Amino acid sequence: MHKKRSKKLLYLVLLIVLIAGGLYFYKNLNLQEKQTNKKEKEINYGIFNDYYKDAKELVKEMTIEEKVGQLFIVQYRASDVEYLSNFYPGGYLLFAKDFQGHTKDTILKELNKDQSLNKYKLIIAVDEEGGFVTRVSRFQNFRNEKFLSPREYFEQGGYELLEKTENEKATLLKSIGVNLNLAPVADVSTDENDFINNRTFGKSAKETSEYIKNMVKYANNNKINSCLKHFPGYGNNVDTHTGVAIDNRSYETFTENDYLPFKAGIEENVPCVLVSHNIMTSVDDKYPSTLSKKVISELRNKLDFTGIIITDDLSMDAVKQYVEDGKAATMAINAGNDMIITGDFISMKNEVIKSVEEGLIKEETINNAVTRIIAWKYYSGILEKK
Repeated sequence: MHKKRSKKLLYLVLLIVLIAGGLYFYKNLNLQEKQTNKKEKEINYGIFNDYYKDAKELVKEMTIEEKVGQLFIVQYRASDVEYLSNFYPGGYLLFAKDFQGHTKDTILKELNKDQSLNKYKLIIAVDEEGGFVTRVSRFQNFRNEKFLSPREYFEQGGYELLEKTENEKATLLKSIGVNLNLAPVADVSTDENDFINNRTFGKSAKETSEYIKNMVKYANNNKINSCLKHFPGYGNNVDTHTGVAIDNRSYETFTENDYLPFKAGIEENVPCVLVSHNIMTSVDDKYPSTLSKKVISELRNKLDFTGIIITDDLSMDAVKQYVEDGKAATMAINAGNDMIITGDFISMKNEVIKSVEEGLIKEETINNAVTRIIAWKYYSGILEKK
């Protein structure tokens, strides 16, 4: 009798253990599925949603060297392109010097050749804001007169004239092989003494938001990529090409003022946002925005931006003193940027690959960024699906 009871008790204990184990396994499996689904949702959600399936398939086939190369928009030098094609850059940024002496036909021929040399078609970017910053239209071989600033066109003929000139600008850039214009400037500035003022709309946050919404719409209608800059908003800060810009304005100033034009552009489906080197002390008083996970999180989570986040040039003086162990690119990728503008491509690429090997960057972080970049290239017609 005692033995029978002991047996029954043993069976009961075993049954409880099996049930508990099953529940634990099911719970963890369900948790893993939820985490996977969450990751899938995060990477698939948003502006490039229809292109992620194909992008993920392509990324699976890419080597780590190919994937890391895609993270960089490299300062252009025609003589370097053939050599650098061996390292799979994501794209190039051209300056005025690269158009000087060219005609529309000759630069198109050059850029088409550049594209043919690269396994993955390139982002070809310029800063053709108009006014103070013109890389292409300053040369008469491309336009009789350089584009005025959008503010000037608006003052002359309102949104009707602004749309007309932006249509012309997009047509010009596309005709010479450019597929990304690093514009419009979404910074809010009403003080003419601000460093950034003459590149802005020069009006209130509300008026600037309407302007940005229209500028993004014009670009999208013309099927050329635009890029809002300089997140989180320049305000009255100094030029970060030459000095450190520490922005001590309150967080409410950003949420109630500087963020508004960026939000308007994001709601209009702008594909890219460029982040400045300003130190936004109300969010992160330690690092420039380009190296700050907290500031990038504002863009992703507060403003719900799902497109491409690009750093301002990481070779600028404003960044160097904040970089740990010379790992600017590592810090930028871990902060949440998708692409890095640089004039130091090879060393930064090697740095990122080494950081992946050493576990300083998770390969999943690289994969997510590259998947977004490839999805963007499909979305833009830069890459064609197989």
